[in-house]
Amino acid sequence: MSVNPDVLIIGGGVVGAACARQIALAGHQVCLIEPETVSGAAWRASAGILAAQIAAEQEDPLFHLGLAGREYYETTAGPLKDMTGIDIGVRLHGILSVAKDESAASVLKDRVAWQRQQGHLCDWLDRDELAEQCPWLSKAAGALLAPRDGSLDPLKLVEALRADAKRLGVTLAQDTITALTRSGDLITGARGKSIYSAAATIVAAGAWSGRLEGLPRPISVEPIRGQMLAFPWPQGVVEGIFLGTDIYMVPRNGEAICGSTMEHVGFQPVVTSEGIRGIEERARALCPALRGVASTRSWSGLRPGTPDGLPIIGAEPSVRGLWYATGHGRNGILLAGITALILDRLMAGEVLFEEVGAVRPERFWSR
Repeated sequence: MSVNPDVLIIGGGVVGAACARQIALAGHQVCLIEPETVSGAAWRASAGILAAQIAAEQEDPLFHLGLAGREYYETTAGPLKDMTGIDIGVRLHGILSVAKDESAASVLKDRVAWQRQQGHLCDWLDRDELAEQCPWLSKAAGALLAPRDGSLDPLKLVEALRADAKRLGVTLAQDTITALTRSGDLITGARGKSIYSAAATIVAAGAWSGRLEGLPRPISVEPIRGQMLAFPWPQGVVEGIFLGTDIYMVPRNGEAICGSTMEHVGFQPVVTSEGIRGIEERARALCPALRGVASTRSWSGLRPGTPDGLPIIGAEPSVRGLWYATGHGRNGILLAGITALILDRLMAGEVLFEEVGAVRPERFWSR
């Protein structure tokens, strides 16, 4: 079987699905290819945190992209539900980042001051205010409150993006793509069990992006395993998103989703007793109400990491017809929608954000 769309997207996860929908909205014929077997996909394991402000540092090129990514879901959730009937669960009720000691508090206070100087809503809760508002948390030196950050349901998000993409005429295919196809300096498509030809090919295969044969040069993406677990949401604890030292706690469907590890172990999307034990200990240290509560399930996923922690978005400079939307690491959910907008505009010859320069593919090869 041969498929000949305008745009071929390799990878049916959150970034690929967002790109398929956005590019179809621009009037192109799109084919979105999801692997036949999915084990370890990052979006399936994600907690769905929209932490645009919580972790942002000064001069962080992802800060404004993250804010735009959060806004994307604010404005897109309604239309997606109208068109597909699927509620992606956007809840922008704030995130608390808890400082365990004065050293951590100093870092977070500087972050609050910097964001306020930029005109963004961001607050500091001192030790007493935190204890009064969140008495179920461990004693701490205070907390950064980003009242507009939040979360969504990543499984519902991908379901909705795919459904709306299909409504817009996107062809959804299941195939394990093994290689790109090429004629001279032109990437002509890809092959798996079937042959796919297209004027433009987008690699959005997450941690597996660099495993395609026929890439003009290696892509600096590697898998980073994140292990997760869930507890029943503890009684007496008001639902909220809480971050501590190497731990977060997110409410969803009566559970406390907790994670996550950062492990360079190759393509091994498994859980380990050591990893789960560490998450349990950190979660109970953050929220003592979890002590004595047994976790109910655990899972893991493979994030696509890059050497500098930034995604790879844009055109491959050495050939024609090849584009990248990969390497999002911890920020795949937050940045998926805005990545789709950025790539759609780049393919039309326009630059949507000046920060796009920081995520260009050639940054690893031009040094």
